[in-house]
Amino acid sequence: MPRARKYDGVVYRRAGTEIWWIRYRDRKGIARRESSRTADWQEANKRLRERLQARDENLLEVVRKGETLAYGQWADFFLENYSKPPMRAEKTHEANERCSKHLKAAFSTSRLVDITADSIDLYLRERLRQRVRVKVKLGYKLLGAIKSTTIHQEFRVLRRMLNVAVRKKLLAANPCSGVEFPVAVKGLFRPHYVAWSEQQRIESHGPRYLRNVVRIITETGLRIYKELTPMRKDQVDLQNAVVWIPDSKTPNGIAEVPLTSLAIEAFKSQMAISGEGPFLFPSNRIPSGHQTTFKTVWRKTLQRTKIPYFRIYDLRSTYATRLSAGGVADEWVTQMLRQSDAQVFKKYSQMKLQMKREALEKLNRRANEIATVPPEVLMAAPMCTVMPQ
Repeated sequence: MPRARKYDGVVYRRAGTEIWWIRYRDRKGIARRESSRTADWQEANKRLRERLQARDENLLEVVRKGETLAYGQWADFFLENYSKPPMRAEKTHEANERCSKHLKAAFSTSRLVDITADSIDLYLRERLRQRVRVKVKLGYKLLGAIKSTTIHQEFRVLRRMLNVAVRKKLLAANPCSGVEFPVAVKGLFRPHYVAWSEQQRIESHGPRYLRNVVRIITETGLRIYKELTPMRKDQVDLQNAVVWIPDSKTPNGIAEVPLTSLAIEAFKSQMAISGEGPFLFPSNRIPSGHQTTFKTVWRKTLQRTKIPYFRIYDLRSTYATRLSAGGVADEWVTQMLRQSDAQVFKKYSQMKLQMKREALEKLNRRANEIATVPPEVLMAAPMCTVMPQ
């Protein structure tokens, strides 16, 4: 009979070196010897334990591959498999490619495991000192400093890439978690909540089709350029009060969306002015196509109403906020938005100050005292601060 092994692995030191080495066997029983890359005995033992755990979880080859994989190789793999449609929208893929050019210039030859929070910090600070370079007829011209929002987008793309590497067990942890962006970033996703009076002003000053767009999005939460503008008339079922979304930003976005009475009236109004073509919002330039943007008419309408500019996409955030203010549970709001991640809901729903004050009116100052307080005291003191209507 073969002799039983006393140890799963050992830490030893080779003659003439201060670096500790580790020896263990993989799942096939083949002996593996490798350097721990440290002169600390405790760190070497930690590395041995990580190797044994990876072996037991059948992830040893994946972990070893991650230690030799260069960032440039991983970036190319990510862009090919996790960035293109249908995984992500085409515009998102284009943004990822633009950011990847700068990231690969800094980290292309570095191994994934060698990218640290300090190296990312240095990269961000170096980029903030650079200036915009544009190509002209005689070469390149330097303009002003690069906007911090542009560099923050690069940081977000890097974080996304490394998060996928962590899930694939190529990295133990994402070094971006230890990075704090060095400057305050303005212009990130801060949705604007449209009050009902404000919405009525916008509708009264805009053309009829824009009024229909505003009413449809605030009543259904549709994505304007991915779902609403390319919508065909046969996707709208007014009799059953639903619209069918066959293509969306995410797989969860492909679904039937219920309609309110206001949304039904807006769809009827748009069908009446859309003509005989198949699209709900036909293009003025291309008879066989659909409208692709509302940016110009949206900006001019806000100027006429003297309302500070905000994105038309924020109407989707207004839809989520109104659902939340109406008492709809967060889980249901997430489903109504057709989102897979409940964390995304926090970006869309805005708990305004007035809503918080209304919530405070429901504060129960006698919580957990109902069983111990005498009935005559309960009759004398109100249970909450809700005022009679």
